[in-house]
Amino acid sequence: MGEVHDEYQVDLGNLMAFNPHHRFTSLPSSREELVKECLQQGTKLVQAVADALFNLPSNEETDGPIVKLPPPSTRLPREKPLPKPKPPTKWEVFAKKKGIQNRKKDKIVFDEQTSSWKRRHGYDRVNDDKDVPIIEAKMTDEPGVDPFATRRAEKKQRVEKQEKNRYNNLKEAAKVGALPSHVQLAARALPITGTQAPPRKVSKDELQNVAGMAATATASGGKFDKKLAGEKLPKHDKKYRKFLPVVGRSGVVSLERQQTEKVLNKLISKNSHEILNVDKAVNMYNVKKDKKRGSQRGGAGKKLFSSSSTSSNLKPKKSPYKKMSSKKGPSSKGKSK
Repeated sequence: MGEVHDEYQVDLGNLMAFNPHHRFTSLPSSREELVKECLQQGTKLVQAVADALFNLPSNEETDGPIVKLPPPSTRLPREKPLPKPKPPTKWEVFAKKKGIQNRKKDKIVFDEQTSSWKRRHGYDRVNDDKDVPIIEAKMTDEPGVDPFATRRAEKKQRVEKQEKNRYNNLKEAAKVGALPSHVQLAARALPITGTQAPPRKVSKDELQNVAGMAATATASGGKFDKKLAGEKLPKHDKKYRKFLPVVGRSGVVSLERQQTEKVLNKLISKNSHEILNVDKAVNMYNVKKDKKRGSQRGGAGKKLFSSSSTSSNLKPKKSPYKKMSSKKGPSSKGKSK
């Protein structure tokens, strides 16, 4: 195992310890006793690992003493099996047969057309067809053929061929079970789990459901899309909403009134307890009635009090002093001589 400290075997490479001589004197009668005994033995094992770590030579660093663990001496089992080796691709087989060795190429290449450094592959790459303004004609070129369109067609063919080769390589890897599970392939070719199980056959109903979902995925719900040969219209399970015509016709007003009354009756019958609170209405009626009675009683008392009181007390008294006459003689001011 590893280093032996008294009765414990310590493997510092895996930071584990083991006591091969431990025996229970008597079987524990309950689970609590078993847990207590395991905690005691586990504490002793952890202490043995800590003692062995502090006995190793250490280097002082800013974070504290650091020790270098020895290589592990115990072989632990793997959680999952080893991955199977992938079969070589056609190019790898051809290169091995011809003795071709892969050479590492630079990612940045000098472009003579633009006099700048560009990537070898990808966006804004070197020798891009889009950067070529003029293509020199050859003697073998046919008249009336666009050389730029020919280049685009050849590039498209190369991409399709490369994609086909990639699928073929994945098929060969799936035969031996070496296909990665995260690779998502087309449903026509391979299972996506990386196993050799054949793909499940899709039923007719599932295909119809998928086709219906794809047909109604447009903004118009597939109303203005072109229908395939033999394609049926998708079924509309829900009810269609009916609207009254915009242009006035005979009977439209009565239909609109009927619809409005129907909606109001439905709301009133459904939410009548929320719209009309009977208790609150009765209380408000009683309060108004009491206020009205109180105002009537107060008016009658005022009339009786005014009739019993003397009129002389209510009339204002005249001042004892006589007012001076406001008539004055003609003034000499303002008259012209």
